[in-house]
Amino acid sequence: MKTAPDPLQSPLLTDLYQLTMLQGYVDQGMTDTAVFELFVRRLPEGRNFLVAAGLEQALDFLENLHFTVEEIDWLRSTGRFNERLLEHLASLRFTGDVQALPEGTVFFANEPVLRVVAPLPQAQLVESRLINLLHLQILLTSKAVRSRLAAPDKLLVDFGMRRAHGAEAGLLAARAAYLAGFAGSSTVLAETRYGVPAFGTMAHSFVQAHDSEETAFEHFAHSQPDNVVLLIDTYDTLAGARKVVAMADRLKAEGCPVKAVRLDSGDLLALSKRVRQILDEGGHPEIGIFCSGNLDEYRLRELLAAGAPIDGFGIGTRLDTSSDAPYLDCAYKLQEYAGLPRRKRSTGKATWPGRKQVFRQYDGQGRLQKDILSLIDDEQPGQPLLVPVMAGGGRLAPPESLQTIRERLDAELATLPEPLRGLEPAPAPEVAIAPALQRLAEEVDRRQAERDE
Repeated sequence: MKTAPDPLQSPLLTDLYQLTMLQGYVDQGMTDTAVFELFVRRLPEGRNFLVAAGLEQALDFLENLHFTVEEIDWLRSTGRFNERLLEHLASLRFTGDVQALPEGTVFFANEPVLRVVAPLPQAQLVESRLINLLHLQILLTSKAVRSRLAAPDKLLVDFGMRRAHGAEAGLLAARAAYLAGFAGSSTVLAETRYGVPAFGTMAHSFVQAHDSEETAFEHFAHSQPDNVVLLIDTYDTLAGARKVVAMADRLKAEGCPVKAVRLDSGDLLALSKRVRQILDEGGHPEIGIFCSGNLDEYRLRELLAAGAPIDGFGIGTRLDTSSDAPYLDCAYKLQEYAGLPRRKRSTGKATWPGRKQVFRQYDGQGRLQKDILSLIDDEQPGQPLLVPVMAGGGRLAPPESLQTIRERLDAELATLPEPLRGLEPAPAPEVAIAPALQRLAEEVDRRQAERDE
């Protein structure tokens, strides 16, 4: 089978059971309107809130949903599906409506992040990829913002592409970190694709390839005169710092001022203090210190609390893999079909039926006080969070700029009570279930019980 121009846009990037269910739906003529909602059942341990992200990629997927001739031919060759389904898939496009939390919105457990209203086969087919896209960026943006809260005044750069779980994950991690307030990423494609500023200088191999550390520093400075950040821990960190001091005035006179030195190993607290002393005593307080190497929000907090004179951090593996909480308990569940509300009642995984809205309330100081989860037609006091983003399969507005999303997240963080902004677990705000939603759940249960009799 010939692959699609972009394999990541292929509708075959899904679970087989989506297609086997579609066979059943089409065979039985089950194409009425369905309502699915995507939410996170519970927050991971150590997370006080999550941040909505990934909507742009989800909408792009929905707008471009289609099967190529080659994909239909391949499905036919498997012998799993009848011609009725294959004909349905050949003309399938997403024609539904979508409501969602704008990217950068803070949310909590069991609150809908996205709602799809579409003919059942369409709404069902997109489940796996929507979870895949939204899960990753929610996970990583929610992780990245914790480093920003731990080091609000420091330069933060995503360094994790090389250890991300695949190419798309590395690229979207750069976007997620930037949404969270990072200055940029080492991932070059993220600058061309999303406008995320690219950061990077040298690796240890550059120094090792030269016969002397001084020569390596000089060659790099003249090759990158506007980007002179020198990695000084290939051999002896303190000796490397002294070499930078000895060269700095000459390099500046040659039009290559040293911006910073980078530490990537060892005791970063002790070394940063000694390097700062060497730079200051050498007459170069303007040269900054940038650190990397197995960092996360907890290590940043520890270093800064101990007085480490570090100006910026490269945060890689632990961010791009969300190492302390590597997944979210995401779900995309049917809430209504053919005009009737539906509800899953599995132990530990029960859902609230119907089309829902989150109403957010603030106290007199503008701090988030509580959320109310109710039906969309049961207006509650507070700000409704989900907004329409697609109608009839088309976007209702152009894609938001990353700067707009960053500003929204800034405003959201400002509303959080102080305990939620910390790294330690804190009680979540109340998410109250409105009486109307509770009554609907009881009605759905009663109707199902009558059918089971």
